[in-house]
Amino acid sequence: MLSIKSALAKPFAKRIYKKVQKWAKNPIETQNKIFQNLISDAAQTQFGKDHDFISINNHKDFTKRVPIRDYEALKPYVERVVSGEKDILWKGLPIYFAKTSGTTSGAKYIPITKESMPTHIEAARNAILMYIHETGNAKFVNGKMIFLQGSPVLDKKNGVQLGRLSGIVAHYVPKYLQKNRMPSWDTNCIEDWEVKVNAIVDETLPENMTVISGIPSWVQMYFEKIQERTNKKVGDVFKNFNLFIFGGVNYEPYRAKFESLIGRKVDSIELYPASEGFFAYQDMQDEKGMLLQLNSGIFYEFIKADEFFEENPKRITIKDVEVDVNYVMIISTNAGLWAYNLGDTVMFTSIKPYRVVVSGRIKHFISAFGEHVIGKEVEQAMQEAISGTDVQVSEFTVAPQINPISGLPYHEWFVEFETEPNNILEFAKTLDKSLQKQNSYYFDLIQGSVLKTLEINKIQKDGFQNYMKSIGKLGGQNKLPRLSNDRKIADALKPFSLSK
Repeated sequence: MLSIKSALAKPFAKRIYKKVQKWAKNPIETQNKIFQNLISDAAQTQFGKDHDFISINNHKDFTKRVPIRDYEALKPYVERVVSGEKDILWKGLPIYFAKTSGTTSGAKYIPITKESMPTHIEAARNAILMYIHETGNAKFVNGKMIFLQGSPVLDKKNGVQLGRLSGIVAHYVPKYLQKNRMPSWDTNCIEDWEVKVNAIVDETLPENMTVISGIPSWVQMYFEKIQERTNKKVGDVFKNFNLFIFGGVNYEPYRAKFESLIGRKVDSIELYPASEGFFAYQDMQDEKGMLLQLNSGIFYEFIKADEFFEENPKRITIKDVEVDVNYVMIISTNAGLWAYNLGDTVMFTSIKPYRVVVSGRIKHFISAFGEHVIGKEVEQAMQEAISGTDVQVSEFTVAPQINPISGLPYHEWFVEFETEPNNILEFAKTLDKSLQKQNSYYFDLIQGSVLKTLEINKIQKDGFQNYMKSIGKLGGQNKLPRLSNDRKIADALKPFSLSK
């Protein structure tokens, strides 16, 4: 018997599906409308006056007047907003600041306005409704759902509430989901991640969990604790658990490990949320890529990643993007971010409709020898190497080894195996071949004996978790970079290496 809740979910999902199709089938018109609204709404702000918004009629005018900025470059404006000044980047004051830890700038304060907040909530809701519409599966709405996230306790800064995005979003769970939602408010407020995960295990073990959501690396920690506690697969503990919702990192390197922990396959929905906006979600189970949110108060520009560091790189809109090209994504939003580089690179998997995958970070790459290897390439290499084998990888990261004790320099892969390959050297060769196949620069460097093939440095069990703990970044929205162009992380991983 379908309960009232799941029976109502299907017609609601159908209605939302039709609404989404309306803008997805008119993408350029939708984006033009968003652009015009953003410019006219912000014309009288300080930023709008400083950049002559009143004279901007099209994208070309915009590119002439508004340069690309990252957080550091936008900081003088943000600091004025944080100090309580109105009408600086957007009308009035924001309703929240999402606090994130920047890699170079310390804490970052990302404004969230009354116009931008609903788009975060709607996109998350719509991702689930699109799944219901496509699969017809709505039974899970009767069970318990868990969202592993930051603390919902908010501070105040000059009258504006301040916290992590996931903690802010916790205040917007719709009434009809309140009873189903876990963990409890008190448990969610625990700051220490390990204490929090243990408390979540205590609360969820007796429940009928149907949906589990969070960043894969932290959900993995939760699953491992459940298995330790019960000696059972997660899928046996939660017999009706059939939907995993995740975002923040590529799931593929974790998939085999997750299926082993769960004991069976479960459907998954990938999301692309950030403090700066909710950009995309997976709208079809069998389609690669996530539907770009073109109707969410965000105007998108794209720059080819390999041209990004040139003096005046070309800024294009969605009408000129191509499939399988690595782009830096630039956003202008109804939270007052203008031509803002959030550091992500994306690739389009489809332009009818516009779907993207996150390919990496423009700052997270290895080009110590001119190879410009990106996150997507190392993740695909790992996926190919473990495919069809029993090998399971918990976590990994890659760094260049520029000054080896002897021989040629190389890429060093730090890997925490759950199940090791029988032959580690062969496994390394498979990884290397995949990387050479994907990246012609890397291929040339190997063939030309500038680099030798990659080496694997095995990391002890829970080594990456212990490393994140040692730098105060265990849990929440913190993610381990998949690769870096220096040895900072590599050197910090030495105490956790099995190859000491």
